[in-house]
Amino acid sequence: MSVRAYRDIMRRKSRQIRVGSVLVGGDAPISVQTMTNTLTTDVKATVEQIKSAEAAGVDIVRVSCPDEESTKALKQIVREVNVPVVADIHFHYKRGIEAAEAGAACLRINPGNIGSSDRVREVVKAAKDNGCSMRIGVNAGSLERELLERYGEPCPEALVESALTHAKILEDHDFREFKISVKASDIFLAVAAYQGLAEACDYPLHIGITEAGGLRTGTVKSSIGLGMLLWSGIGDTVRVSLSAEPAEEVRVGFEMLKSLNLRHRGVNLISCPSCARQNFDVIKTVEALEKRVAHITTPMTVSVIGCVVNGPGEARETMIGLTGGGNNTHMVYMDGEQHHRIKDEDIVEHLGQMIEKRAAELDAADAAAKAKAAATAAE
Repeated sequence: MSVRAYRDIMRRKSRQIRVGSVLVGGDAPISVQTMTNTLTTDVKATVEQIKSAEAAGVDIVRVSCPDEESTKALKQIVREVNVPVVADIHFHYKRGIEAAEAGAACLRINPGNIGSSDRVREVVKAAKDNGCSMRIGVNAGSLERELLERYGEPCPEALVESALTHAKILEDHDFREFKISVKASDIFLAVAAYQGLAEACDYPLHIGITEAGGLRTGTVKSSIGLGMLLWSGIGDTVRVSLSAEPAEEVRVGFEMLKSLNLRHRGVNLISCPSCARQNFDVIKTVEALEKRVAHITTPMTVSVIGCVVNGPGEARETMIGLTGGGNNTHMVYMDGEQHHRIKDEDIVEHLGQMIEKRAAELDAADAAAKAKAAATAAE
């Protein structure tokens, strides 16, 4: 079997919708989302938090709109940020209308929760008039009472039925620009629900393990559940729900996609866990190098290995590699070939400058290729 064959992930075929400037579903890249935790009425704090998430690469940001003051603030927030904003609406249909008119790119709303068919029709009209999509967001912690009584507890079948019931309401109002999520804090429940939903419809799926926990525990739980879904081709947009700053959710999301070869952003740093064979302090070096190249968005793979046991083999597979050697002298590799030697004290800054130079070269080549393609298309 070729290396390529076992790395391929066949994504589930889904219809495509638009969230502002971001396409979700179909053949679009899997997008990474987060949600602000500031008061939406505090425009300055909310914009600052979104800007921080933008620096981490976020594609879509959601903000809570529980009251009229928040939807009023939303209008200003949308003007000051560069990514599509999703308005989080729960029960009041007027908030959905206001958010759509304020410039929200998407409404997170469950149509069955906002009242009569007339109210749903008003929200749908506002969404259509303002080019706004929707997300049906089903959560195990807030399932409809009727479903809980019938199924006895939150279960995959109940989550899927709830999602499809809400979807049917929008379909009956001739609205299909929506994505769906069926989240749970229990990994097994969430994965089974998404698997069932993926088989039952072709709408794009927003995947997440809700209320996953703090940075470490939440990352582990999310990686297990979302990793399984993504590996099996399920998921068009992802949010990693952590009790941490939104930008951390974004970074973890991109690392997941990078690990599965689904989307690349920034430096993929391969490093050893360190052992008694190491010829330099691997842990401190990697920590410092990650900070040094955090601003790089160009995809590339770099290896930092403490000794010659696995170092040369890893270096052969990376653009830039470092293998620890004796006498405070280490080998630097370029494109798998030995290139030059450096000393301990030079490692972080030296590699950082090499990575920046290679990123600039790759960006220039990419820009030239795009310009050539555009010129050819114009002929």
